[in-house]
Amino acid sequence: MRTTAESVKSRIEPAEPIELSLVVPLFNEEESVGPLIERICEAMTGYTSTWELILVDDGSTDATITNARSWLGRQGLDLKIVALQRNFGQTAAMQAGITQASGRLIATLDGDLQNDPKDIPAMVGELERRELDLLVGWRKNRKDGLVLRKIPSFIANRLIGRITGVRLHDYGCSLKIYRGSVIKQVKLMGEMHRFIPAWVAGVVPSSRIGEMPVTHHARQHGVSKYGISRTFRVILDLLSVMFFMRFKARPGHFFGSLGLGLGALSALILFYLFIDKFIMGNDIGTRPLFMIGVMLFLSAVQMITTGILAEMLARTYYREDTALSYIVREVYEGDTPAP
Repeated sequence: MRTTAESVKSRIEPAEPIELSLVVPLFNEEESVGPLIERICEAMTGYTSTWELILVDDGSTDATITNARSWLGRQGLDLKIVALQRNFGQTAAMQAGITQASGRLIATLDGDLQNDPKDIPAMVGELERRELDLLVGWRKNRKDGLVLRKIPSFIANRLIGRITGVRLHDYGCSLKIYRGSVIKQVKLMGEMHRFIPAWVAGVVPSSRIGEMPVTHHARQHGVSKYGISRTFRVILDLLSVMFFMRFKARPGHFFGSLGLGLGALSALILFYLFIDKFIMGNDIGTRPLFMIGVMLFLSAVQMITTGILAEMLARTYYREDTALSYIVREVYEGDTPAP
């Protein structure tokens, strides 16, 4: 007869490999976490393959992790809770969950009940049917404010698509399905979770990235973690994405091109002043154009040397890119903390 411990172990470690991992970052969602797990279990009832649920508590200061732990050991639920040491942000929390995931496919969604888990089985089927590496949810009928959320998002999505070349209707939707082998090649840092399709496009062709309309609900509990200030951060992050996509492995080309351009302009100005001084006999010592030429020359030297330093840093980055953007305090599985 199988003991209780063996029964728990068999639920946590199924005989066959896990097909789908669901990753949900949480931050101060004590009222939402219980209904979220219920909805996920209900949505996955008809899913015939093995799946696991990974909740990442991003340093919540309320009862989020306590409410989540009450679901450990439930029959038919393979649950893992990753508790981060402090609040590292949604991107780091998502990276922690993806690292812990063991499924061939990985789904991510928000923990505020605005994404509908019922869309996940259909999205998995669509990803497999279209042979994609990433399927992004499209909140076609979005339940958010027009001025503060919809309009800025519309502008941001158009801008991101134009700059990155990956044209999607909804970059900001957290409901996505990935092939685990692909997303684990992408290292998420800062607040770059909204640009995940662009990062994935650096690993696979953009033709293997698609989108699908999904259901979106209005927030029921708690308060939104985002405001209009996010728009300015998105613009700054977009500039970083553009730089990394084009010059991550060759930053010297970016700074060097600027330096050569400034140097060429400086050379033209100084050559003109040389002729004006030694051929035309005019005084150039107090002319503003002389100062501009000298400053452009110094800027050119600075840009070129910055490019050389950036190349050296890039080579070091590729050799020692092992640092994590988060710290795990504990991982809970079954009824006790896992080491």
